[in-house]
Amino acid sequence: MATLATGALTLADWAKRLDPDGKVPAVAELLSQSNEILEDAVFQEGNLPTGHRVIIRTGLPTAYWRSINQGIPTSKSTTAQVDESIGMLEAYAKVDKDLALLNGNTNAFRMSEDSAFLEAMNQAQAQTLLYGNPATDPRQYLGLAPRYGAISGAGNAQNVLDAGGVSTNNTSIYLVVWGDNTTFCTFPKGSKAGLGHDDQGELVVYDANSNPYQAFQTHYQWKNGLVVKDWRYVVRICNINTANLVAESAAADLIKLMSRALDRIPNLGMGRPAFYMNRTVYSMLRIQALNKSQNVLDINSGLNQFGTPTSWNTFEGVPLRRVDQILNTEARVV
Repeated sequence: MATLATGALTLADWAKRLDPDGKVPAVAELLSQSNEILEDAVFQEGNLPTGHRVIIRTGLPTAYWRSINQGIPTSKSTTAQVDESIGMLEAYAKVDKDLALLNGNTNAFRMSEDSAFLEAMNQAQAQTLLYGNPATDPRQYLGLAPRYGAISGAGNAQNVLDAGGVSTNNTSIYLVVWGDNTTFCTFPKGSKAGLGHDDQGELVVYDANSNPYQAFQTHYQWKNGLVVKDWRYVVRICNINTANLVAESAAADLIKLMSRALDRIPNLGMGRPAFYMNRTVYSMLRIQALNKSQNVLDINSGLNQFGTPTSWNTFEGVPLRRVDQILNTEARVV
């Protein structure tokens, strides 16, 4: 697996650096237990209060063959500015004071209740990272699926591979190379990365009928955005029919498709590459490997057919990561 570039920090790295009282590292550890795309993502502080501006090269200068005593036209490259937005994900956890005191260990009881909010924040963030679309909800940032949402006609269509599914029971695999110059998550300039929480202590809160009572309240907030600085470093394998996959009948050849995805990446050394898939695909990928006449994985030697060391959780040295928020009900991408 490629080494992260200098300065490319994961959420756990930011947590250790920015919050010495231990609160954020504890939260980061909880987050890493679920959707693994959040654990891998590189985080970079935005250069705008509400997002991050990147400069993308859109055209190269022209080079000319020259004859003696003949000049050549001048030329230049072209660039474009792209502003990536950041969304604010928030929740309040409230625990009735008397209920918390009954337990005898108030802090532990509150944490057991708050853990449900942590998981909800985690799932919502992973879901937005994949499917977020400001066109349908302007409060969200743009996720991977709508960015890589066309097999033809889009500028990045060559990095959208069609697995052939035509129904609405499809899923996708993503190959992402995380790095400062490829793909990363961002947070507002001058703020902190990751999920922050504020224990607001005992407050007067109100029930559904606007009647007051005493409760302990915690505020959770996660400001996050996604920046795809170079579209060539993400590949989506879409239209994987899950029914055919599980039935092993007319199923997509995951191994061939993932091999093609790797070849779409210009340079895997530009960051940290990983494949992301849900549990259905993860399981069936293993079964397909076992069924191959020339196994992608040689169980006895620990080498694939190319002689490369591998294991059940890597493909050609690239980690296979499970993300439960990748749906099995995607519509066909055209």
